[in-house]
Amino acid sequence: MGGQQSAADLTVIENVFRTQWLRLRDWVGDLDEAARQRPSVLEGWTVAEVVAHLGRAMDALAAAQPAEPGTVPLSLGEYVGQYPDRATQIADVTRTLAAEIETDPLAAVDRTTEAAFAQLTQLRNLAPDPVVQARRGPILLSEMVISRLVELVVHGDDLARSTGRTGPGFGSGPLDEAAVRLVAEALLEIAVDRGGWSLEVVDPLTWIRLACGRVPYDVDVLAGAVQPVHTSDSVPDLGRMLPLL
Repeated sequence: MGGQQSAADLTVIENVFRTQWLRLRDWVGDLDEAARQRPSVLEGWTVAEVVAHLGRAMDALAAAQPAEPGTVPLSLGEYVGQYPDRATQIADVTRTLAAEIETDPLAAVDRTTEAAFAQLTQLRNLAPDPVVQARRGPILLSEMVISRLVELVVHGDDLARSTGRTGPGFGSGPLDEAAVRLVAEALLEIAVDRGGWSLEVVDPLTWIRLACGRVPYDVDVLAGAVQPVHTSDSVPDLGRMLPLL
C-alpha cells in the first residue's frame, strides 16, 4: 500500500472499511451484558473495554485534520510501529473511556463512528488522497483508513475469540472477508518493506494473528500463513520481527 494511492484505491479502501464496520457493529450489537463483562483474550482487558477501544480507534479518524502543504507523511508501517511503545497509555485511555460510556457503550461508539465517517467525507474532498495530520503524525488518508481497518479486523477477531461467538451457529461472524484480506496484505507489506523478501499471503487470518501477536510465533504456523512468491525461495524466519504491532 506504500506510496501515493489513487482516488480509485481510496474508494475501494473506504468501501471495505464501511462494510467491515457495519458487519462488526451488527455482531457486537448482539452481545448481552454478561458477555461484555467477560475477560477478553487480551490480558487485563474485558470485552467491554475492547468494544470501547473500537470507539477510540474510530475517534482517531474523526480527529484527523488536513496537514500543512508539503508535509511528508509517515508510511503505514511507521505509523502503526508507534503502537508498542504506547501500549500502557492506550490501555489506560481505553479503561477510562469504557468507564465513562458503560451506561450505553454502543450508543457512544455509534456517535464516534458517525463523526469519523463524516470527517472522512470532508477529508476526501481535499485531494484524491490527501496527507492528514493524525494524533500520531502525518499520514496519507488512505493509509489512515487502513490503520483504522486494522483495528476493526484485529479487535473484531479478539471479540469473536473472547466470546466464543464464532463458527457454525453464530451467523457470519464479525469479519468481512475483503477486509481481512486487505489488512493481511497491508501487514505483509510492512514486513516485506522491513526485510526485503518476496512473500504472499496464503491464510490471511492466521497471518494477521501472527503479525499482531495474537498467537505465539511458530515457524510452521508462519509457513502455513505466508509463502514465497518464487518457489525457489523459502519462508524467512520472522521471529525477531513479529509481532509488528
